[in-house]
Amino acid sequence: MKVVIGCEFSGVVGQAFQDVGCDVTTSDLLPSENPNVRHYQGDIFELLKKERFDLGIFHPPCFRICNSGVMWLEKRNLWDEMKKACLFFKALLEADIDKIAVENPIPHKYALKIIGKKYNQIIQPYMFGHPERKATCLWLKNLPELKPTKDVKKRMESLPKKEAQRIYYTSPGKDRWKIRSRTFKGIAQAMASQWGVGKANQNAD
Repeated sequence: MKVVIGCEFSGVVGQAFQDVGCDVTTSDLLPSENPNVRHYQGDIFELLKKERFDLGIFHPPCFRICNSGVMWLEKRNLWDEMKKACLFFKALLEADIDKIAVENPIPHKYALKIIGKKYNQIIQPYMFGHPERKATCLWLKNLPELKPTKDVKKRMESLPKKEAQRIYYTSPGKDRWKIRSRTFKGIAQAMASQWGVGKANQNAD
């Protein structure tokens, strides 16, 4: 199964799919942090022009799309940036690939209007073995919803708020956005095991 992981510099999802036997390429404008997975540094759409893939997993930037930042659109006049981000997101969702998953935090209503399609599913890290809370939406094309693999919600609820919401409370700094954008390993492994092998090679019902 030939898989492309777009907008990923960490190589976390790419490694998970490679571990289950997929032919994987990650792509980002940044160099990869994982030397074990083939990486295309450049425009994802240039890569898609050159190669065909069976499955695409995309992590487009969320800065102007997520609901948590909606107040800045008016205050900082970021409407043009928001529209550009949404059109990039939509282009990934509509890429010429049979199976697609696009992930992002919960979007605001302006983004949803431009994207034109509501997310199919909301997942949390605690559904996949990480005692943390970080709502992530999945837009799916010809893929089944991701099934939880290890629910540790009760354990998460017993932790201090700053531990249960570690990503949200990440200290300010130049690498804060990188830390917050990395996919949890348990989620990556669930994607790979459920979408990269077996029934994932067939169209979802």
